Amino acid sequence: MIEDFLLPDLVAELPAAVRLQRLVQVLRESFTCGAVVLLQREDDCLRPVAAVGLVQDALGRRFDLARHPRLAALLSRREITRFESDSTLPDPYDGLLDESPGEPLPVHDCMGVSLYVEGELWGALTLDALKAGTFDERARIKLLRLLPLVEALLRVTRLEQENRALRMVRADDHRALPGVQQHGIVGHSPAVTRLLDELAVVADSDLTVLITGETGVGKELFAHWLHRHSPRANKPLVQVNCAALPESLAESELFGHVKGAFSGASSDRGGRFDAANGGTLFLDEVGELPLHVQAKLLRTLQNGEIQRLGADQPLRVDVRIIAATNRNLADSVAKGDFRADLYHRLSVYPVPVPPLRDRDNDVLLLAGHFLELNRARLGVRSLRLSPDAEQALLTYDWPGNVRELEHVISRAAIKALGRNGSRQSMLSLDAALLDIPIGGGNASTSSPDVQATADTGNIQPLRISVEACQREQIRQALLAVDDNWSAAARLLELDASNLHKLARRLGLK
Repeated sequence: MIEDFLLPDLVAELPAAVRLQRLVQVLRESFTCGAVVLLQREDDCLRPVAAVGLVQDALGRRFDLARHPRLAALLSRREITRFESDSTLPDPYDGLLDESPGEPLPVHDCMGVSLYVEGELWGALTLDALKAGTFDERARIKLLRLLPLVEALLRVTRLEQENRALRMVRADDHRALPGVQQHGIVGHSPAVTRLLDELAVVADSDLTVLITGETGVGKELFAHWLHRHSPRANKPLVQVNCAALPESLAESELFGHVKGAFSGASSDRGGRFDAANGGTLFLDEVGELPLHVQAKLLRTLQNGEIQRLGADQPLRVDVRIIAATNRNLADSVAKGDFRADLYHRLSVYPVPVPPLRDRDNDVLLLAGHFLELNRARLGVRSLRLSPDAEQALLTYDWPGNVRELEHVISRAAIKALGRNGSRQSMLSLDAALLDIPIGGGNASTSSPDVQATADTGNIQPLRISVEACQREQIRQALLAVDDNWSAAARLLELDASNLHKLARRLGLK
């Protein structure tokens, strides 16, 4: 009986992911169906935490209940729900069953139930099949019999997670416990897991944190995570994009000013430090701050005081600083662009965020997340990746990281819809639609022998090859910084005016 496979897991010491994955696998074998998915409720969405029989990117998707009436129906009732094969309600897994590696196929049979842990709604369990009639009355009675055991496994898993988390935080701290189920960050790679474990420790302190990493890795997301899991979670989190602050106004924006401090200062005005008092101030792109503002920021970090522009007396503030940069601040210190004493104050606890190329299969989970967002945004029935597209995503180097992946998926989804033309179709994105190099990396991978024997007729004049390389580098830089030409110029180590001239010469403007 199926209970014989599940009961030992109630007492066995298993990682949560292993226990839940075993659960869905046993259920799939027992019901002889295509897919079984365990989904946890997060606000107005359901997030898959264990799945078998779906495409690899499924664990990265978030199913908005407002857009998925079948899932909403499951949560609205306590009893088991079956959807007939001719149901007009769209199935969230249409085209996502792994049994259809070629053209995506619709789901024909579906059964599910809401799940409760200690009287509170936890999420849902769904079973799906391509064959109509898979879930008959006997299947419904069987799932009803197993439901208490499934919920008992969830209860054991939650207790173990909370016990592990409580060893890392104060026993009287009632904020959300850190853990895989609560961070809202898409990814299960060892690099991300280690980073979240590290952040869970530092979150409980008031240490200044410097988050570093390449453009597009999601430094802002990890800063928000750090605030949400800190004792200041119920206080403001104020974000400042230092690169967007005009140099003449940067000091006033951060520290505020008094009436008459400069032309146009008609009244006293608090700055971002005032707004963040009691909470957290997130200084994004902190390496872009002017030197004179860096000096005032250093005094605030040292003394916990700010001085508004034009004021005689300082003011006490209670603010935790989280800073982020894609620059190598140590190099900026050596060049004289950043104060050494401020650098050491900010980097009390440095946190490097790994680039996407070091996050293993996270690229597919993130792709699934962006596919679901675009499916909802474009109003299409289903979006999935073809096998060659999955391989292309896994082998590409992602110089623009998560932001580049988001743009690649969004463009490919629009192209797929334009090519097909029907929002009721189940669209499959192939590698050609992704518009990224296929075969891994960004550079040529041909061997010296192949290059040595290349047809000389394929050799272009050096000027044309150089210009093609320049165009590609400028495109990649703009993609990495959301078409911000000033930021792209910094990435390319060019003067902004020279970059504009070069772009016009190359036909990019």
